[in-house]
Amino acid sequence: MFGAVRTRTLLGPADPARNVAVEPPLVSARELIDRADATETVAGRRRVRPTRRLVLTAGTLAVAAGAVAVLQPFGAATPDTPGSATGTVLVPVAYQFDADPPAAGPQLRMLADKIKDAAYDHQRGRYMYHHTKVWGDPVMTSADGRHLVAFVGETKVWQAADGTGSQVNTQLEPQYPDQESRTYWQRRLDSQPAAGSTPAPNRYPLPPMDLSPPTAVPSELRELLKVEYGPAAASKEVSTLYGRYVLPRATRAAVLRVLADVPGFRWRGQVTDRAGRHGVAVTFDDSEHDAQSLLVFDPRTGELLAHERLTLSPVRISSYQVILDAAWTDRVG
Repeated sequence: MFGAVRTRTLLGPADPARNVAVEPPLVSARELIDRADATETVAGRRRVRPTRRLVLTAGTLAVAAGAVAVLQPFGAATPDTPGSATGTVLVPVAYQFDADPPAAGPQLRMLADKIKDAAYDHQRGRYMYHHTKVWGDPVMTSADGRHLVAFVGETKVWQAADGTGSQVNTQLEPQYPDQESRTYWQRRLDSQPAAGSTPAPNRYPLPPMDLSPPTAVPSELRELLKVEYGPAAASKEVSTLYGRYVLPRATRAAVLRVLADVPGFRWRGQVTDRAGRHGVAVTFDDSEHDAQSLLVFDPRTGELLAHERLTLSPVRISSYQVILDAAWTDRVG
């Protein structure tokens, strides 16, 4: 699967838009395709936003990560036996503030004022290291709207300030909501990791590019986060920022304060991310596109733990990223 970041990396200096600031799309290409595929089944109907977020995943993940969650059947499907990766939908812990959540501004400012050092604030090294995992990149829906598959990938990146370094991508087994979807898509997908197998990672070098440290100056940070385009764009840029840089404490605090001034974010309180880590969350409900953006922060350090873009009609995950680790290092693994 080729995303924008990987495509630009492969093009390197030959990329004609390398130094062009591209405005974030209101709707991703995959989301447009999914919506087109589902038009016949959802046209003229808009589902009411659920009070809990339904997330497509394997039941074994919840057990391994220790997340406090329940496994329920997807639609009319019956959950498989324990340990199976099919037939289950993970329902994460409900938001602390589910109905009528308060504005996020005051809480984000309080968080910015009290955050502490992260482990990497006391590290030194040539390379910025990031370990991330993404579900739903992309989510594909069959033309009849009955069969779903969510692609899953894991990435490790070692990148110096001049952009050079190494990246390792691992395609993991796709996730399905039921056995019927698994059977349908396994007949149509050209290649995918076999169930229970260890997929071979793909490693490639990173070309030079300017990775100047992000600023902590509020006005410049607002421009970097594209807050003029609204909370959905800001959420995406925050995720990109934390996934690319190892942000010092002052910059993390500045990010929280900038987000506090963006109208539309709501405070959801305590949540648990897909890695089983406890955090605090803010959301933005994008009613125009029937979607919700979620940011989960570490309540102690202000680090971004997870970013989710959830399409609400029909209910499915569009993208969910967790930042499992960030550090400074002199070694490329």
